[in-house]
Amino acid sequence: MSIIYWIQVAGMLASGAFLAAVIWSIIFPQIRIWPPQQSTLWNRALIWVLTVIALGSIFWLGLSDWNAFGWSLWLRWGLGLTLIVAGNIVVFHSIVYLGYRATSGAKTTLRTSGFYRYSRNPQYTADLFLFSGWAILSASVNALPVIAITLVTLFMAPFSEEPWLRRMYGKPYEDYCRKVRRFL
Repeated sequence: MSIIYWIQVAGMLASGAFLAAVIWSIIFPQIRIWPPQQSTLWNRALIWVLTVIALGSIFWLGLSDWNAFGWSLWLRWGLGLTLIVAGNIVVFHSIVYLGYRATSGAKTTLRTSGFYRYSRNPQYTADLFLFSGWAILSASVNALPVIAITLVTLFMAPFSEEPWLRRMYGKPYEDYCRKVRRFL
């Protein structure tokens, strides 16, 4: 079996593991996996390892059959690159604003400014843009399965976090939810 196959498998397993944790947490919020019951070095490291495996596999798979769909340069570089750049700006700003520990599921104060004024989930929204942008830019058949699982995971993740946020912040979070949309 080729290296591409194993990269696909690794990416799908990493993204699939996080998707499984999110779905489990939606179904069983009292024994949730995401966000973690307690933020530890071990679960923060696991989250980032899965993220790096998924990101790395998507990147390499995209390069492995670059523009397999034969899409136009204008679509790929115009729309795809724009989504990637915009997504990265918002993601990095939000990670700095929220902090590494909170981005990995640790409890923190309720944040409602910065990009959080426009979206309750600016990191997930920006990641949706970023991975959609890479799907368009790379136009890769090989990367598509991993990107699809990742996009579903990113779309579902807020639904596993919201019950936790409601319990943690109570009325201030409820008021915030009435004012700010989940994604955009």
